[in-house]
Order: sequence, then structure tokens, then C-alpha cells
Amino acid sequence: MKLDILAFAAHPDDIELAAGGTVMAHIALGKKVGIVDLTRGELGTRGSAEMRDKEAAASSVILGVHARENLRMQDGFFQNDETHQLKVIEMIRKYQPEIIIANSEFDRHIDHGRGASLVHDASFLSGLRKIETTHNGIVQTAWRPKAIYHYIQDYHTKPDIIFDITPFWERKMESIKAFSSQFYDPTSNEPESPISCKDFLDFIESRAREFGRVISVKYAEAFTVKRTIGSRDLTQLL
Repeated sequence: MKLDILAFAAHPDDIELAAGGTVMAHIALGKKVGIVDLTRGELGTRGSAEMRDKEAAASSVILGVHARENLRMQDGFFQNDETHQLKVIEMIRKYQPEIIIANSEFDRHIDHGRGASLVHDASFLSGLRKIETTHNGIVQTAWRPKAIYHYIQDYHTKPDIIFDITPFWERKMESIKAFSSQFYDPTSNEPESPISCKDFLDFIESRAREFGRVISVKYAEAFTVKRTIGSRDLTQLL
């Protein structure tokens, strides 16, 4: 299946927290969107890898994505090396996206920046025909996406693009809450983590409102990009 947008995440829930509204907005526009999680989030303070699998499946239904896969890389220890690059290249060539969105280039969690670099480098290498990969025993065709956008996560970064997600805000929050083991639960006996505190989801809303205010909408998500952005119609820019 060819996708318009392929979203990569170091951990299940990264997309939901930072780019879920953008994903749903493009699906509503008729675009085909998929997610590839690099790890199962098995080092997360709360829950388990098996629980995260179920939560990701539930969230995928809410988002309405056309495909979701997990590469089962080692949480906390995957590297931007040939072995891991080839796994990402296989996904890029399988889905042939025009656009890739990926983790923040610099963030509190070390997997986010590492995941951003891994996906960025693999996206370039995926276009080199002399790098051979196979999927289900069939040699794949080289493919390079037209653009890569990095969603902003925990650390505040000056955005290059801000995207209006106001019509999708409630569903975005539903997709986040599908990862119920991760977030605030007064009945939980598990240890508290930076994202399980009572006010974390308030922070997510505040960040979305902050980005939204910049472009005069209620809620927004933001991205950075390495290359200069072009446009054929300035009237379409907010």
C-alpha cells in the first residue's frame, strides 16, 4: 500500500502526543497515513510492552490510520547504524510515502533525537538504488520521500511549521488516553513518571494552545524542518 504520509516514532504514543491531530487532519483530507513505531516502549516506567501493543492498536482505531507497524528495536539502546537503517529503509520502500514525519531532533528522552537522526539518514539512503533491501522475499525499489518534518515534543523549539488541529483536538486527546497505563490514574500502584503526573495532559493542552495562538487558531501542533520550505500559493499560508 502506498501512503501519502508515514509517521515514525521512537515509542508508541509519541505520534499521539505530538502529531496525532496532524495525522487525523490529513486522513480527513483523503490522504493515506501510516505509523511505524521503532520500539515497543518496553523501558517505560509504567505498564509493559504487551500492554503498549494493545494501547497502540486501540489508538490506531481512533486515529484512523491505514497501517501501523512496530520494528521492535531495543528501547533505549537502538542505534543509527546500518542494521537499524536497513529496517527503516524497508518500511520507507514498502510504503513509498511522499512525506515523512519523525521525532524531535533534540529532546529530553535520548531516543527521540536518536530516532530523528535514524529516520532522517535512512530516508536519504532509501533513495540509493545500490542499497538492496527485500520485503517478503521481493527486492524493493529505491524510494526517497520529498520532505521530512520533525514534530516538537517535550523541549520547546522554535517551529518552522505550525499546523491547525482545532477540529481534531478532542479525538487527539482520546488517542492519547488510549495509552491509559502511561498517564495519570489515582488508583494505580505503579511508580510515578514524568508523564503520569496529574498535570501532564494540561501541559499538552497548554502547548497546543500556545502554538495555536501564533497562527490565530485554538489548537495546533508544530514541526521543524532541515530544508527551506517552498510554496506555490502564499494565500494558503496562515
